[in-house]
Amino acid sequence: MQTRSTCPYCGVGCGVIIESDGDQITGVRGDPDHPANFGRLCTKGSTLHLTASAAVTMQTRLLRPMRRAARGAAPEAVGWGDALDTAAGKFAQVIREHGPDAVGFYVSGQLLTEDYYVFNKLAKGLIGTNNIDTNSRLCMSSAVAGYKKTLGADAPPACYDDFQHTQCLFIAGSNTAWAHPILFRRIEDAKAANPGMKIIVADPRRTDTCEIADLHLALQPGTDVMLFHGMLHLMLWEGWTDAAYIAAHTSGFDALKAKVRDCTPDRVAQVCGIAKEDLLEAARLFATSAATLSLYCQGLNQSSSGTAKNAALVNLHLATGQIGKQGAGPFSLTGQPNAMGGREVGGLANLLSAHRDLGNAQHRAEVAALWGVPSVPEKPGKTAVEMFQAAADGEIRALWIACTNPAQSMPDQATVRRALQRCEFVVVQEAFSTTATCDYADLLLPATTWGEKDGTVTNSERRISRVRNAVARPGETRDDWVIANDFARRLERQLGRAGTLFPYADAESVWNEHRESTRGRDLDITGMSYAMLDAAPQQWPLREGDATGRARLYEDGVFPTPDGRARFADVAYKPVAEAREARYPFSLNTGRLRDQWHGMSRTGTLGRLFGHVPEPTVQMHPQDMARRQLKDGELVHVTSKRGSILLPVSASTDLGLSQAFVAMHWGGEYLSGRSSTGELLAGVNALTSPAFCPDSKQPELKHAAVKILKAEMPWSLLAVGWLPQDKILESREALRELMGAFPFASCVPFGDSGALQDGSPQRSGVLFRAAAYEAPPDAMLARIEALLGLDGHDSLRYADRKHGQRRTARLVRDGQDARLEAFLLGGDTRAEAWIKTLLQERLPAQSYGRQLLKPGAAAPAGVATRGKVVCSCFGVSQTAIADELATASGDEGQRLAALQGALKCGTNCGSCLPELKRMVRAPAMPALVLQP
Repeated sequence: MQTRSTCPYCGVGCGVIIESDGDQITGVRGDPDHPANFGRLCTKGSTLHLTASAAVTMQTRLLRPMRRAARGAAPEAVGWGDALDTAAGKFAQVIREHGPDAVGFYVSGQLLTEDYYVFNKLAKGLIGTNNIDTNSRLCMSSAVAGYKKTLGADAPPACYDDFQHTQCLFIAGSNTAWAHPILFRRIEDAKAANPGMKIIVADPRRTDTCEIADLHLALQPGTDVMLFHGMLHLMLWEGWTDAAYIAAHTSGFDALKAKVRDCTPDRVAQVCGIAKEDLLEAARLFATSAATLSLYCQGLNQSSSGTAKNAALVNLHLATGQIGKQGAGPFSLTGQPNAMGGREVGGLANLLSAHRDLGNAQHRAEVAALWGVPSVPEKPGKTAVEMFQAAADGEIRALWIACTNPAQSMPDQATVRRALQRCEFVVVQEAFSTTATCDYADLLLPATTWGEKDGTVTNSERRISRVRNAVARPGETRDDWVIANDFARRLERQLGRAGTLFPYADAESVWNEHRESTRGRDLDITGMSYAMLDAAPQQWPLREGDATGRARLYEDGVFPTPDGRARFADVAYKPVAEAREARYPFSLNTGRLRDQWHGMSRTGTLGRLFGHVPEPTVQMHPQDMARRQLKDGELVHVTSKRGSILLPVSASTDLGLSQAFVAMHWGGEYLSGRSSTGELLAGVNALTSPAFCPDSKQPELKHAAVKILKAEMPWSLLAVGWLPQDKILESREALRELMGAFPFASCVPFGDSGALQDGSPQRSGVLFRAAAYEAPPDAMLARIEALLGLDGHDSLRYADRKHGQRRTARLVRDGQDARLEAFLLGGDTRAEAWIKTLLQERLPAQSYGRQLLKPGAAAPAGVATRGKVVCSCFGVSQTAIADELATASGDEGQRLAALQGALKCGTNCGSCLPELKRMVRAPAMPALVLQP
């Protein structure tokens, strides 16, 4: 059976075709008719069916309601009636005793629009609190505030088709190649079709997105407003502004001109750390190109000046008339699949349905009338950071968390976890039982997920697509809106309310009420029915009687402001909230990995997606490492004012001096340990700052001041093994419980990547790494061995307790030889590279028995490491690519074509193409052979 639906990952909103057999999803491919992706999928999207396999579902999914009798106790299964009665009773008690603002709802940009709508109505219409916010606060709220401040409404004015019409593409604070891979494929296509198109990338790091750039502005972290003001200063000086457009369609330009007068090239170059010539070229290309399109994401948004950064970039478009036409406009790339839908229904603490403002009395009255309630509360609700601070302070006493993992994703984890511990009643509504937040729940409610749900989502270009269920809901799971709806009806009875505000029979009935709420608004979708969306995705606005939506906004130069004019934002440059200093001399940046998504509750179930970046590290510039006498792979303490974590360090020239980078995905589920005082170290967000933008309330996840010091951990451990598919996640969860026994530990899936070239079946397993001041008890090591299948009689062993050495290896017969299935190195792990190569490459290992057990044993002659995986679709490694390129001839295009023809890399999803092109351009490198 085939079902059309939408990918649940980023905001590109790719259409997918789900293949299913009975209750099992068996495959997925891109929908060739969907206008967002035309059949393409990235590494994450193309493996969606694997994350929905029966083996994964049975090990990771929350399949029935669970309740804890007391904090710290194991949860026990309960019926849905008991679970929701418990929740309604507890929330009603808190509301009666402490008022409606003593409860809060923290929801997600991965919910469907229908889910969001019911939650928003539940909080603001029934309970009477605006304490409902979303993890979209962490990714898109600065874009919302920036659009409203300048253009008058939260409405991205451009569309994906503009890539093929633009002459200048300005990418700011977005690693589009990794964060929005399918859009990057469209950019590559546009550049190939129009080689004259210029691409500028403004980013402190040299990311894969920079591979296509004509100009890379490697500005200092947080200096974007100064860069944009400096560009406008030059545009004014050179006469590159559009005076006619400014006069006819804008207001406030004189104040902004005064603001940027002091942003001279000398000053901007000094503050931003870029060359004056590059600043001039960026300003010239932006202003004088026939059409300039800007793309931006978390580099602008996740900042204590996020709104100012967004507004300052929009200022450039207004000053040059680069808006309201093909190929031009400020285009915010949405981070999550339905962050836009959440904004549309008002699912944030400061918004109401259909882009209405909470502070507007008329807007509150309109929503109250629509819902049939006396009023909507006027007091602004707690936003994400504020909500968890309020819970930590005892102000919020009951917290409902849906489809998000704040115990991994929120900044300042010490405060967040204190909030979850102190809150009197925590409900977690979740599809996956393995998220860190589930550990804090008093009540766990099992929700459906991708492939099981029905509703709608909105992507970055305002295009609404249908999400459809392809298989039956597993276990006792329910759709998110159904759970919220049933809870709301029970709460109504508990609070003594007559009638119901929640009459919904299905997702479509929720949609129809939401649709009516938009009548006459900027996002009017009164002409958009489920039947229309079933035929094809549609862009808003699409009013009643219209046949199609509008691809671009503001083509007539009229904006949704009181006077119809766009407003220049007179914003000032402010440095990052937490400046580097002598005690904390590094700027820590966070960002995405190519093949992972958010907290990895879904992508983290697949070992193949860890081939490209297999383990957590902190990246530093080689010169910074040399000054501190650090080598690749050595452990370092990374410490901010809020916490400290241990990580291996790796050198990267993609960073500037005094900068560091850690991927955002590494939470306590994968990276942990305990400090010398016993405090649990919970992933990268133990370090990040809760400082937020005063307008958008979005935290500055993109910058924290840290110090990085070498960690002296004399004892180390590496344990790796292939496991049966139905045991992998169970073993990983058991190993996760042991991580806190070490000062440093990481535990990640391990697997074959892509389609193996020899046709062998794919394998999966677990990699556990740890370090300590001394060897742990033998019982601890024996437990780790047992979880990796190393406790049987077929395992070879060596132990020297006095010197803290332990070796275990399991070999299995394979024809005339034997192959390595699992190993543990305790104490001396220097043999890691060649032993792991034996395991991964299925090399004959029987003759290496003694060397496997000998501490510090040198590599056998001729054993070559494959390097990291570059192409996840086909499992193509660095070594294989280097070997192929060594014999390839011709220009860069011909060598790339030969490489793709021989190894297939880059011919499926294309996510690895920027890296392949970089390798093609690089001087030939010899294959790495581990010498004896």
